[in-house]
Amino acid sequence: MDGQSLTPDKTKLQQLKDLLPEAFSEGKIDWEKLKATLGEDITFSKVRNVLNWVRTSEAFIVENMVYELLLKSGKDLNRQIERKGDYYKVNDNELVFMLEKASHEIVDAVLTEKPLKVVALDKLFTGNDQLKTNTILQMRDAGVEFKTI
Repeated sequence: MDGQSLTPDKTKLQQLKDLLPEAFSEGKIDWEKLKATLGEDITFSKVRNVLNWVRTSEAFIVENMVYELLLKSGKDLNRQIERKGDYYKVNDNELVFMLEKASHEIVDAVLTEKPLKVVALDKLFTGNDQLKTNTILQMRDAGVEFKTI
């Protein structure tokens, strides 16, 4: 969803179904059922607020994943964590997490940070073995420890 459209993508639609199953019929939003669920004065702005909440909760889940990964790697949670577009940088160049997207541009941006270690979700490379292979080789050439989970 681009923030302007009221048409949610498949992921958002599924999350909305999970939140308000009674507002769906045949896999689509039933506006009358949605009105009955949320009240007669439902407006598109209220629907947008619900969809924004879904998007915000996704960001919350990713941020929680950053802290969970820090804990699992034995790192102190009081480290400086900075979101840099599509990746998270921990303590300047100590560690980078790629948790949302992977592309050549993102890999190049991560490499300019000169991190010591990069951890990426393996599912980001699903269907793109070439990107994964290139990322591994680029990280190795730059002297960066690279791990997928």
